[in-house]
Amino acid sequence: MATVTRGLDSWLKDATVYQIYPATFKDSNGDGVGDFQGILSKLDYLKDLGIDCIWISPFYKSPQVDLGYDISDFRDVHEPYGKLSDVDDIIKGCHERGMKVLADLVINHTSDLHEWFQESKKSKSNPKRDWYYWHPGKVVDGVRQPPTNWKSCFGGTVWEWDETTQEYYLHIFCKEQPDLNWENPETRRAIFDHAIKFWLDRGLDGFRIDTVNMYSKYTDWPQAPIVDPETPWQPAGDFFSNGPRLHEFLRMMNAEFAPYGAVSIGELPNTPTYRTVLPYIQRDAHQLDTVIQFGLAQIDHGLVINLLYREWKLSEFKHITWDSQQLVDPEHDAWAVSCLENHDLSRSVSRFGSEDPKYRVASAKMLATYLLSLSGTPIIYQGEELGMINIPKDVPLSEYQDVGTKGFWEEIEHAAKLDPSMIEKGLHGAQMLARDHARTPMQWTSEAPHGGFSTTKDSLWMRANPSFEYINAEQQVSDPDSVFSYYKTLLKLRKAHKDLFIHALFELAEPHREDTFVFVKVSGKQHMVVALNFTNETHPFSVPHSVETEVELVLTNLTKDGLKEQELRPWEARIYLPKVQTDDE
Repeated sequence: MATVTRGLDSWLKDATVYQIYPATFKDSNGDGVGDFQGILSKLDYLKDLGIDCIWISPFYKSPQVDLGYDISDFRDVHEPYGKLSDVDDIIKGCHERGMKVLADLVINHTSDLHEWFQESKKSKSNPKRDWYYWHPGKVVDGVRQPPTNWKSCFGGTVWEWDETTQEYYLHIFCKEQPDLNWENPETRRAIFDHAIKFWLDRGLDGFRIDTVNMYSKYTDWPQAPIVDPETPWQPAGDFFSNGPRLHEFLRMMNAEFAPYGAVSIGELPNTPTYRTVLPYIQRDAHQLDTVIQFGLAQIDHGLVINLLYREWKLSEFKHITWDSQQLVDPEHDAWAVSCLENHDLSRSVSRFGSEDPKYRVASAKMLATYLLSLSGTPIIYQGEELGMINIPKDVPLSEYQDVGTKGFWEEIEHAAKLDPSMIEKGLHGAQMLARDHARTPMQWTSEAPHGGFSTTKDSLWMRANPSFEYINAEQQVSDPDSVFSYYKTLLKLRKAHKDLFIHALFELAEPHREDTFVFVKVSGKQHMVVALNFTNETHPFSVPHSVETEVELVLTNLTKDGLKEQELRPWEARIYLPKVQTDDE
């Protein structure tokens, strides 16, 4: 094939991406599960919002142990969602509307029901044995033990014993998600053909790539440092991420994307700063177009037990933002992606804003102002444009469905044997941070019992958040003062002033203040000022001295009645753009 323009250069930089979690987006047939036809029915809603590209979370054939991130066939779809031809219709429908389509590419691991693993586990001599990582383990004081003390991302050991072949296999996530062995060239070729080329040939525009920096492990299997002496399993991200052959593997994968001009947005955990990210996304690296970083995702998460809530500071929030925004600087020849929510994160209004009815809408709009004023490519998660919030605290933990939450609670119960206060801390952590909060059904209407997500009268696998009574799309689309309408206004403003909103350099003002967040965007001699109040109180504000050109207020999330130039009201957001000179001036 002839060389084509990278998607990053041709459309992604100026695009806004919207993530769809298919199981809970829209149920079209009343079976209680979201589906492809449901997605098709809402493409006009997304186009009207101002979306340029949709990213659909895994829709492949799967036993759904990790809700689709455990794939049993890369070339087929999860039957409750619909048919393969429905995916073709979504791609066609988006392209007809001038929108692009990304799919989730999950190729660090498969389901244990995938035919490759079923073959691999049959015997040590099976041709597919080394398509996965197997190890005999070790014997200590006459007791068989796993090869390493690495802790799984969902708690417990990363090693699972197989009685049939008397060896352990590696699973960084659930035991039902064995890790693929990228060291094997046959495995890589099969991954590229089945999971990448198959879908690009059907017209996909690219992929968001799950756990993209875990393909290369440190296969001398070192022991992780002991940071939690109360458990044998220790955090080991430094050993199963960013391994010695990762850059080589990513260049190989990029070579598969290149003929199609396909976009690649990698998920890059355990790579905390822009300087550690650059080697993967600079143009001459030929690896990834851009990446999703984990700074804000982890700012309030526990350092040892992930879902233990940790108080965060706005100064840290600012520094993480500043660091990520450096990727847009032309001298780095790279690109940034920004998001506050996704399928792995609880709702941003509950984390960073306020659920208080007095401030909820204002804080949702303030967070929208933050996200959509940053340079780079923003990602909006389904329901974020409505200001959806976490599951109510009176919902018992027994109703939480995520495998990660269940693994977390096992850790908490173990820790509570020595420290009973861990039960209360663990409950608070789940209520604030569990992935379940992002996976409640999309709130389309105020209609009971499921907020317009489904017509079934039966219980759903994940019940609707009762907030659909007052947070839903039907009410907001027609309300000019709604969170949805504010997102729509921001996206129009972003497109009208691309140089300042999307491509400008980022300057941070007053980095140590813990109440307000003010930053300046610079494009040539043009300046844009964004002022955000992250509190329930009024705070002083002034345009930073570095802004040498005259600017004027073009947008606030509150009414202009009561606005004072030198003060930011609770949860207020403002955007100042260069003042337009009139003939009289």
